[in-house]
Amino acid sequence: MSRIPYIEDFSAWEKDFSFYIPISVRFSETDMYGHVNNVSPFIYFEEARIAYLNSISFLSKDMRQKDGIIVADLQCNYLKELYFGDDIRVYVKTASVGNTSFDIHYKVMREGDVILTARGRLVYIDTEKKAPKKLSDALKKKLLET
Repeated sequence: MSRIPYIEDFSAWEKDFSFYIPISVRFSETDMYGHVNNVSPFIYFEEARIAYLNSISFLSKDMRQKDGIIVADLQCNYLKELYFGDDIRVYVKTASVGNTSFDIHYKVMREGDVILTARGRLVYIDTEKKAPKKLSDALKKKLLET
């Protein structure tokens, strides 16, 4: 496997994941060659990211009204192809936390094989000011506990 810049030690990185959601690849996510289109994993990441943040009570009704998160960047490394009907697990973990942002990593597996890896930076924002907002210690703790 070629080196992935955001993964220093693949074995150690891989072991840190615990949260995942199952997804069955839909026909509409494939291209004319029969494999998953290169944009479809980003849909999987979004679905898993929201479920992950809900699981740690990071998102709440109040937060959605006055606070929020935006995706500042998101990158994916395609290691193997996916096909219609494949059953996958999309894993998510917090990799690091800063003052106003945090990085999360993704691992997509099929039958014990890592198919995709990804990382993204999320920025915590004040939705009225449309500006980054400092993460509270309580929110940082929630992110770091997983």
